[in-house]
Amino acid sequence: MAAKAYIFNVQRFSIHDGPGIRTTVFLKGCPLRCWWCHNPEGLGFEPEVNGKQGVGKYYTTDELFNEINKDSVFYEESAGGVTFSGGEPLSQIKFLSEILDKCKNAGIHTAVDTSGYTKKTLLKKIKDKTDLFLYDLKLMDPLQHLKYTDVSNAEILENLDYLLTNNAVVVIRIPLIPGITATIENIKAIMDFLNRYVNKPVIHLLPYHKIAEGKYAKFGLKNMMQEAEEMTDEEITKNKLLFSNSSFDVKIGG
Repeated sequence: MAAKAYIFNVQRFSIHDGPGIRTTVFLKGCPLRCWWCHNPEGLGFEPEVNGKQGVGKYYTTDELFNEINKDSVFYEESAGGVTFSGGEPLSQIKFLSEILDKCKNAGIHTAVDTSGYTKKTLLKKIKDKTDLFLYDLKLMDPLQHLKYTDVSNAEILENLDYLLTNNAVVVIRIPLIPGITATIENIKAIMDFLNRYVNKPVIHLLPYHKIAEGKYAKFGLKNMMQEAEEMTDEEITKNKLLFSNSSFDVKIGG
């Protein structure tokens, strides 16, 4: 019997979640509670209800693959594919592993957007089925990471080391959160960590924006970033230069 999972969005024609034209699938449920989360409707593992209408629906892997495969012509023409995001897709490992198999067998490029917060044994299950890891790296200081995400970063860093030393293709995604992740101390600590590897991963910087504010009100969730301001272009450029001046391939967005 095909595995089943709650999907809260299937976004077609995405161009920011990996190469080419992609379908991004958002799996519900995440163990982190990042203050700046842009998909708060994806945090809980059960359906969020807006009025009487739940957000998203359950899919079997067969049903989801049929949805993904509808856009195969666009993947072929643009060297695109499918990206599994969330939430945290590795929290639903049986479903994720099974749908990755189906996509790989069909020749569809696969990407997994992950926080890296999972058991290494689970990450190993999908490593060779995943063409690209979009790996979130937020805070290097353990206490700061715990404060702003509710979880330790120990497993996250261990899992990133595993991927970078075992020939996985990894793009590092760093959310630029004013006064939290976007500090010189944190950026330098991230660079120090990544400089240990012969092949430095590509860096994508994701500036904080207030686009999700309405979602918090809509679902009755507490917005921890209510007083935060978006970064200026000048501040974003300064963060980019910290990486580019240290020979990293870095871009804004991604």
